[in-house]
Amino acid sequence: MVTFLSLLDTHTETDYADSSVNIFVSYITGIFTWWNGIPNQVNNLIEMLTCHRADIVFEMFITFLAVYTDNLSNLKANAASGMAVDDDCKLKFMDLKAKRTHRFIIYKIEEKQKQVMVEKVGEPAQTYDDFTACLPDNECRYAVFDYDFLTPEGVQKSRIFFIAWSPDTARVRNKMIYASSKDRFKRELDGIQVELQATDASEMGLDVIQSRAN
Repeated sequence: MVTFLSLLDTHTETDYADSSVNIFVSYITGIFTWWNGIPNQVNNLIEMLTCHRADIVFEMFITFLAVYTDNLSNLKANAASGMAVDDDCKLKFMDLKAKRTHRFIIYKIEEKQKQVMVEKVGEPAQTYDDFTACLPDNECRYAVFDYDFLTPEGVQKSRIFFIAWSPDTARVRNKMIYASSKDRFKRELDGIQVELQATDASEMGLDVIQSRAN
């Protein structure tokens, strides 16, 4: 909005009334009326537009629309998830990635606090079976697993998996909350190498992990 107003202030008013300007103003008036998320100040802007050349009006409108829609996209992205991320989620992930002090991390969304939190961490010596045993049968979770493996050439490597666990038996509301928050939460974990989504144990078996790691 500030960018649009600044552009408007740089041009002087004229007294002519071009039909193309009137058509254009009518068009964007309809857009603004339909798009009830536009701030109230736009009503004043619409009245001022008739005093400017059509090409200038169009340039200002496009600039304004680009700025507004970019801000709207960010607002929608935050509103879609609605979940904050506890600082410990990132700290534990950094420990796993840099210090390798954890084999896995399981994250849970606490709906009352509207926050993603660490539910459980696995010791370095724990196995993949230990990890899967910690996932509930009828609730969704996010999880990170540090998988060690040998390449065919005998080289030791590791891959950090992000797993979105959404069992078929989970409630629909639970699935929707985790699905809508996943992308935003995953962006907080810098260093994810492989993403896996699973609705039952067969979709995240050790054979699946091995095939995705290579």
